[in-house]
Amino acid sequence: MKLNNTKKQAGLTLIEITLVIAVLLGLISVLFIGVSAYKEGSNRSKCILNISNVQKAVRSYQNLYEMEEDDVLTQGTIAGTGKMLETVPTCPSDGDYTWLGTVPAVGTVYLTCSLATSDQHAPKDPTGW
Repeated sequence: MKLNNTKKQAGLTLIEITLVIAVLLGLISVLFIGVSAYKEGSNRSKCILNISNVQKAVRSYQNLYEMEEDDVLTQGTIAGTGKMLETVPTCPSDGDYTWLGTVPAVGTVYLTCSLATSDQHAPKDPTGW
C-alpha cells in the first residue's frame, strides 16, 4: 500500500502575501494624501469664511453707526461679547489675522490672513465687499 499524498494544498506563498500587503499599504498611503489635501482645503475655506464674516460685521457696524470710509474702527469695537462678532476669529491653519483698523473702502478687505499668499487664504474677488 502506497501512502503518498499527491493532493496539492491550497494557500498563498510568502511572495504572494508580501505583494498583497504592499498593494494595501500603497492604497492606504494614497488615502492619507487625499485626507491631507481635504483638510488643507477645508482650512482655507474656513479662513476665507472668517474674513467674509468680519467684513459683513464691519459693513453692518458702518451702516448702523453711519461711519465714513477711513473712520477708526478697531477690533475691540467689532469682536467680543455682545458685539457684531461674539468671538475673535482665528485661522484654522495657525495663520495670523491683521485687522485694518479703519473702515475700508468698498472692495478692500478689513481682515487679512498671514497665509494669504502662501496657502491662498484670501478671497478670490472682494470687489463688492
